[in-house]
Amino acid sequence: MKFEVKTQNDDLRNSSFSFLLIFALLSLIVIFSNVSIKLGTISRYHEINYLCSLLTIEKSSLNFKKLSKLTNQTTKQKRWDLCREIVK
Repeated sequence: MKFEVKTQNDDLRNSSFSFLLIFALLSLIVIFSNVSIKLGTISRYHEINYLCSLLTIEKSSLNFKKLSKLTNQTTKQKRWDLCREIVK
């Protein structure tokens, strides 16, 4: 007849491993979400810059609409002022 005695070492090791795994996964999620937010901001800035460059060459109403959606500017004068600042 065999007797086995379970110790707390296995439970402690498993619980600490699972805690570290959960902490690592949450850290990765936070890092990836921050990176995606930063990339979205950079992309938006470059798109505004590109549209302003297009507006200096070709004054298209489609470009004005796209720019107004990105910048939330209501008047054409404000959009022109913004583009003049950016293109400088």
